[in-house]
Amino acid sequence: MFRRRHKASRAKQFGNFFWPSIGFKRSSKYVGYRLARLPGTPYSLAAGFAFGAAVSFTPFIGLHFIISAILAWIFRANILASALGTAVGNPWTFPFIWTLLYNVGHWMLGHDDDQGAFNETTMRIFFDGVWDGEWDRVSHIFLDVIHPMLLACVPISIIVWIIFFYPLRALIRRFHAKRAKLIGFARQNGNSLQSDNETT
Repeated sequence: MFRRRHKASRAKQFGNFFWPSIGFKRSSKYVGYRLARLPGTPYSLAAGFAFGAAVSFTPFIGLHFIISAILAWIFRANILASALGTAVGNPWTFPFIWTLLYNVGHWMLGHDDDQGAFNETTMRIFFDGVWDGEWDRVSHIFLDVIHPMLLACVPISIIVWIIFFYPLRALIRRFHAKRAKLIGFARQNGNSLQSDNETT
């Protein structure tokens, strides 16, 4: 009933992910309104989502949900919102996130441009080796690739948290204020109608 009449092609869906057809401003408002409908204060909802987004900019693949939930619990943010925020990291965005982390960490360590080798295969080999306990086989990958990413994820995650938190908190505050105003207006009209019925 609510589906598109003509389903968008995969190319268009991929393009809409990076440049939404409705525009970034409207799409961000849509996410904010969906988030604002969750139970919680503007701080808890915005902070929770921001923690999820920030954790997405770390190389801890498979642990994003857990880490964001722990951070949300520590800072009294909404845990469900933190889970939603981890959607910022997904198969489409991870290659860009990992490349950003590696390049920034590479620069922070002062390495030469040709030092180390980063690609998706290297990441997979590293995490498979850690999972299987074969640390000797992947220790060189940690020094060349994961170490720069771990170093860079700290400042980048803080920046990402700030970028998401403040706009979302303001948007959720406006949504809650508008909803409270509408509820108060509806109650006032309901009371006035009830008093009119009693007088008649």
